[in-house]
Amino acid sequence: MADKIPVTVLTGYLGAGKTTLLNRILSEPHGKKYAVIVNEFGEIGIDNDLIVGADEEIFEMNNGCICCTVRGDLIRIIEGLMKRKGRFDAIIVETTGLADPAPVAQTFFVDQDVQEKATLDAVVTVADAKFLATQLRDSPEAKNQIAFADVIVLNKQDLVTPAEMRLIEARIRAINPYAKLHKTARCDVALDAVLGRNAFDLERILDLEPEFLEVDEHDHDHHHHDHDHDHDHHHGLKHYHDEDMQSLSLTIEGDVAPAKFMPWINDVLQRDGASILRSKGILSLRGEDRRYVFQGVHMMIEGDTQRAWRSDEKRISRIVFIGKDLKKDELQKGFMACAA
Repeated sequence: MADKIPVTVLTGYLGAGKTTLLNRILSEPHGKKYAVIVNEFGEIGIDNDLIVGADEEIFEMNNGCICCTVRGDLIRIIEGLMKRKGRFDAIIVETTGLADPAPVAQTFFVDQDVQEKATLDAVVTVADAKFLATQLRDSPEAKNQIAFADVIVLNKQDLVTPAEMRLIEARIRAINPYAKLHKTARCDVALDAVLGRNAFDLERILDLEPEFLEVDEHDHDHHHHDHDHDHDHHHGLKHYHDEDMQSLSLTIEGDVAPAKFMPWINDVLQRDGASILRSKGILSLRGEDRRYVFQGVHMMIEGDTQRAWRSDEKRISRIVFIGKDLKKDELQKGFMACAA
């Protein structure tokens, strides 16, 4: 995995602040070289002063980043970029404001050549604190973008009251409790909080498993966790449990039998993948001393063994599903049956 180029998919509703974030990535002296793929160069409003020179679809930026447009096929563009390997450290793909990020994310699972050279690092969604509530009500795309995210930049916090902010955060958490959330004004988030997250390794997110999942089960023993958010919005969350978008986290204390798990997860995603937006997990496979990490986008899935289990680490297997109308009991039963 180490030599694969990490890819960040940047999504967010129109006007949320994606372009602001993109212009920062393209102009700040962060010492990294990014290849940025934008949907339509003219539309996105990249600051023209940043552009140094252009050949057909690939633009050179002042800080050494390169930028290109997806007029053509994403796979073809990525393969073109790969020929410049060594010229950049990571790829950022910006989707249009109304786009479902799924097809873009799936590109990195589909094409053999791309898969060998690049890996999906994270889906980053920029959300507009002022208008998100309305967008979630009126637009399935806005909800998909939140559900899909590994990292959410909740922007324009300067335009809402703290009470409104808590409410909007509760809405986000009801849809996607696993994303890392950053509250910003004018997208003033540290770039390394957004890029190079290796969100494919769920650990950081699962370690922060939100309390409302636990409270829901009337299990109050977990409250010694050091959570960094206030307890206020606990109460707000209850209103949103009727969201059609849900998440489910399942745990097996110990090993999973690969011969049971692999056919099961493939079967689940083939059958219900249209309604499962994301699936992710870290598994302890019987007979394997490294952690097996997988992630899926709808029906497509990729997995790999990563670092070794540490001697002081409890070997547990955890998976997460985010989707519409999840068959929770069936998924729970199916996963438990994969225990070694």
